Amino acid sequence: MKKSFVISLLMIFAASMLLSACGSSSEKTITFWTPLTGDDGAYMDEIVKEYNATNPDIKVKHVITSDMYTKLSTVLNSGKGVPDLAIIHADRVPGFAKQGVLEPIESAIKGQPEIKEANYLPQAWSTGNIDGTQYTVPLDIHSNVMYYNKDLLKKYNAESILDDNVVTIDEMLSLKGKLASDEYVVNDALLGWVILAQVQDLGGDIQDNGKPAVNTPVMKQAFEHVKKIADAGLMTPFGEDGYLMFQSGKVLFSTDGTWSSTAHAKVDGLNFGVTNVYSPTADKFTNRASSHLFTMFKNDKRSDEKEAGIGAFLEFVREHSLEWAKAGQIVASKQVNESPEYKQFMQSFFTSNEQETKSLYIYTYEYYPYVAEAVDTYCADIVRGNVDLDETLQTMQKFVEDKIAESSSKQATK
Repeated sequence: MKKSFVISLLMIFAASMLLSACGSSSEKTITFWTPLTGDDGAYMDEIVKEYNATNPDIKVKHVITSDMYTKLSTVLNSGKGVPDLAIIHADRVPGFAKQGVLEPIESAIKGQPEIKEANYLPQAWSTGNIDGTQYTVPLDIHSNVMYYNKDLLKKYNAESILDDNVVTIDEMLSLKGKLASDEYVVNDALLGWVILAQVQDLGGDIQDNGKPAVNTPVMKQAFEHVKKIADAGLMTPFGEDGYLMFQSGKVLFSTDGTWSSTAHAKVDGLNFGVTNVYSPTADKFTNRASSHLFTMFKNDKRSDEKEAGIGAFLEFVREHSLEWAKAGQIVASKQVNESPEYKQFMQSFFTSNEQETKSLYIYTYEYYPYVAEAVDTYCADIVRGNVDLDETLQTMQKFVEDKIAESSSKQATK
């Protein structure tokens, strides 16, 4: 029994040492956490591999973490195993900055004069600036877009809809009664993103002086506009996978993401292009977007030499992120997105002129994640008429307010 007990203790000790080693980082390795799973992770692996092949003084170790935000909360609370570098989404920056857990990125990029606002897409750079302090360097903008089936548009003599690259809801409604019974004008992919784009098109916002603004006339109007399409029987059926229906050639328009271009391209016989997400009017169009951003969480164990190494890696990415375009992302580096090589990628459409670039809208409201969660939770039922719009908007408003109160309570007890 004693021998068994000793062996058990040794095994526990060995396991704890292994976990400790996984969380720590040597002075010759930059531990780099990202939430980039699937193909995205593979493309980032390739960028890191190419950088390490240049034999830098400090190499980068890419750690893909599917539940990264949960794990970040754990290591930040304990102060142990904090990564040297991480990628976070744009909507997380205000919250992390308010918590005081982000390190200004200036300490890492001070030796890299080309890492500056002028060399990146403006909204991607500015997303990481809170009260005059720059906390991030952008990798990309990933956006809601609208793919179209070229063959179906030709079949129904509707190609002129794309003449100005602004597809209006009225233009969609004009196709009522013209399609085969098993075909649809648009699917419901990323429907929550579409709704939030309509809010911008209509001149609204999701906050008013820092307070969440969900139960508003503009939000109601946004839902009513999209609901017209569903009411006309032009949207893919409730509960069906509209994304796959587009890939099967049964849908004219698909409102999914820039990153989906790689999957669509693998579908035999799918002849497709890309344009802007539909809008209530031709006067304005918005493609709701987000951004992957490099940032450093506060970590007393990160040396000046390692921070300089991070700066060198970020400069390499600025110059060599064409690989990231293969993931279907809108690369933030102007050196890359203005290059001839980048034009081969479908998403280059969204940096082809100033109007397109400005259409990429990133919400930076501190409580945006709660608003987005509320919209995503209820949007399908609202658009399909399964619930009362006014009552559900009240429910959504309370949903967000309760989330904010819960978050504030947790922060107060820390």
